[in-house]
Amino acid sequence: MSTQPVSQSKRKLALFDLDHTLLPLDSDYEWGQFTSRIGWTDPVEFGRRNDEFFAHYQAGTLDVHDYVRFATEAFCRRGASQADAAHARFMREVIAPAITPQARALVRAHQEAGDTVIIVTATNEFVTRPIARALGVDELIALELVRDAQGWYTGEIKGQPSMREGKVVRMQQWLQHKGLDWAGVEATFYSDSWNDVPLLERVDHPVATNPDARLRALAEERGWRIVDLFTKAQ
Repeated sequence: MSTQPVSQSKRKLALFDLDHTLLPLDSDYEWGQFTSRIGWTDPVEFGRRNDEFFAHYQAGTLDVHDYVRFATEAFCRRGASQADAAHARFMREVIAPAITPQARALVRAHQEAGDTVIIVTATNEFVTRPIARALGVDELIALELVRDAQGWYTGEIKGQPSMREGKVVRMQQWLQHKGLDWAGVEATFYSDSWNDVPLLERVDHPVATNPDARLRALAEERGWRIVDLFTKAQ
């Protein structure tokens, strides 16, 4: 993290993780639960496989490509019309009630200050783009998916997954696309997760937001700002 004074002429960026940062839930997990409730997946088998993937994630052995194929299979095989209709219901029933006034106010405060607000999430673009829109955020860096000849998702990952160090890579790509570099911006990043330490270390202003225990301890050790928008479920 830069320790030098930041020039007032630099473009200001406000970066946000999504799950457990702006939302008090995991949108990927909740989408999986939702697909079981509407009969798209078998709840017992889906839960068993999801638990296996989570155990690999905790152990650091997760094959993200296998996981994404699993997590996206239900909507990929349904096609755009059914999937979009189901997601609209998911937004109404699950996501909209979970968006807190505190999260909206924090995003809006950065926008009103003239900052460019970007959601940077490891969850796939199908699940998260409507959520970003609901939060009033146009710029989304999410896990991108390959599309077939008809323009629908295949379940394969496109490019660099936006997780752990991959978030730094994807932000670097975003900056280059905009004709910018890290030296030309003043970036703040809000995240709850230890997995986001690489990007938290890269920005000018890391903010541990509803942090997990490991991140809270690191933030306290390094003097990073800590924000609690809501109490995380244990």
